[in-house]
Amino acid sequence: MARLWPCGSVARDIGEADVSHQSIAAIRKEEAGAVLIEFALTLPLLLLLVVGIFDFGFAFQQYEVVTNAAREGARMAVLPGYTTGDVEARVNAYLQAGGITGAAPPTVEDIRITPTAGNSFTAKRVTVRVDYTIRYLAPFAAIFGSSFSTLPLTAFSVMRNEVSAGGT
Repeated sequence: MARLWPCGSVARDIGEADVSHQSIAAIRKEEAGAVLIEFALTLPLLLLLVVGIFDFGFAFQQYEVVTNAAREGARMAVLPGYTTGDVEARVNAYLQAGGITGAAPPTVEDIRITPTAGNSFTAKRVTVRVDYTIRYLAPFAAIFGSSFSTLPLTAFSVMRNEVSAGGT
């Protein structure tokens, strides 16, 4: 039975308060177990998602380095006075400065084209190709058989240079 206190609040009998407090405590105990199980089920997925986001960022950075190395090599190859060995050394130096080790040696294809009519210029087209294989989710890939832990990256850069008929 409830009674009115002088301040206007209603007090319940002690028996009712104990029963409702015990019920709330029992419900909280049951929910705490359910929350723990839900957390245990979702934590690995959340960790995999976060690690995947970081790995995607690293993969994109490595892709940019490989692409820029190919571009740098092609730019150097069309300049007069540089050999294929100089271009390969520049590409490898760029890759190493970008933190990429173990890339396949770059391939440099140098094609000279002389038009039949007029012979006023010789066109030089250079293609530089850089191949690199990245590893992603490496710690987790070992758990799942490592069938999805590598991704090949290939970058091409093609530039041309027109030189006079007597030029190199």
